[in-house]
Amino acid sequence: MSKNVIITAFAALLLIACTGMAGAHFTMVFPSDSEATVWDVTPEDYIATLGETKTVYVMWGHPYEHISFNMASAPEISVTKPDGAVEQLTPEQITVPGQNEDGSPGEFVAYKASFTVDQDGDSIVLVKYEDPDEDLIDYCKVVIHCGLEIWEGWDSEVATDQTEVIPYVRPYGMEEGFVFSGNAKYIGQPLSGATVEVEQYHTLDVGKEIVEVAEKKFSYDPPMVFTRQVTTNQNGDFAYTLDEPGIWFVCAAKESDTGGRTIRGVFIVPVLDAFPPAEASSVSSAASSAELQKAVDEAKAAAEEAKQSAAGTSSTPGFGITLAAAGILGALFFAMRRK
Repeated sequence: MSKNVIITAFAALLLIACTGMAGAHFTMVFPSDSEATVWDVTPEDYIATLGETKTVYVMWGHPYEHISFNMASAPEISVTKPDGAVEQLTPEQITVPGQNEDGSPGEFVAYKASFTVDQDGDSIVLVKYEDPDEDLIDYCKVVIHCGLEIWEGWDSEVATDQTEVIPYVRPYGMEEGFVFSGNAKYIGQPLSGATVEVEQYHTLDVGKEIVEVAEKKFSYDPPMVFTRQVTTNQNGDFAYTLDEPGIWFVCAAKESDTGGRTIRGVFIVPVLDAFPPAEASSVSSAASSAELQKAVDEAKAAAEEAKQSAAGTSSTPGFGITLAAAGILGALFFAMRRK
């Protein structure tokens, strides 16, 4: 075997290895105020007020590593209102800044569409995107919530003739560490034994940093922490713990039986920081400790005073000690009641 052949073979293997470093492709649907802030998406962006015009931006890429690709064609976008009415939206082609697979900056073809939130409840945005390079068709859903305690419509089925993820858990108000569970369906039937991929979105700077750490710490297989996997049971059910705040992608895939495109149902879940915040808990604990100590000190002082008064009388021996113990127990009870 010639030296050139060996070098070529090595280069091919290296290319395959590098390609394997990439995470999963996802259709990303981010509500935002402008193209300039589209990547700064937060769980609050999926909340709306009545009468608000909501603009959703649709991109194609790797959320975990913050890698972008050009969208090959315009997606189909619709919104199912809380009363079941379906409104077809008109996508507008735009470009957004991002990062290529090689880490270089670039501008990428994306789309946006707007609608008016004219009903309280949960509106479901459904985006269909076909990517020929990846042989994938995505049906991506996001829930836009509006209205105080009007938690209706978030589990509606809106892609019954395709692959769809139906949440069992209300997908807003979820905190880090909550378990997201759902049901995967294909043409309205349970999708059993299907692979469900779970991936968290990172901004560009965070994505670069966390991938570098992962490649060093898990050099044997870094993508295992980029894209998590679970499998649906015979009823199409699955569950996964979303252990960090941010925007999560949950994707169930119907692999093609005929060599055609894989059809996936993608559900986007915004996850809040833990509530109440850890700082508030610490302050509360510190306050409770201070109150308890104060109550104990006061009980001790009262017991000592009673002991002094009883010294010149015929009180039962140990009365002061008993009174002190009772005072401390009372302080503990008081403190527990305050919590």
